[in-house]
Amino acid sequence: MTIQRAITQSTQSATLADLLERILDKGIVIAGDIKIKLVEVELLTIQIRLVICSVDKAKEMGMDWWVNNPAFDSHAKPEINGDHLGEMEKRLAALEAASKPTPAPAAS
Repeated sequence: MTIQRAITQSTQSATLADLLERILDKGIVIAGDIKIKLVEVELLTIQIRLVICSVDKAKEMGMDWWVNNPAFDSHAKPEINGDHLGEMEKRLAALEAASKPTPAPAAS
């Protein structure tokens, strides 16, 4: 009789893979608030919302922010920082040249 109980309990328990599959299929939301107060004056409030689900479930819920983000697009043209740096150096040189005091004309 004790062997039969052990067998039924082991078949009813879920493995970690089963649990993860259920969470990713259905999704789970974890929410929490952190508030910091000093003498009844609220100094800081942090709201934390965490959603754990599969990519398909996220798309189904309309949470597909990565679709239009160029950082996650393998076909997007990489941004070259050198171009921006060159433009900034030119602007800085022009500003420095404009801010230099003009020499006073020499008295004769």
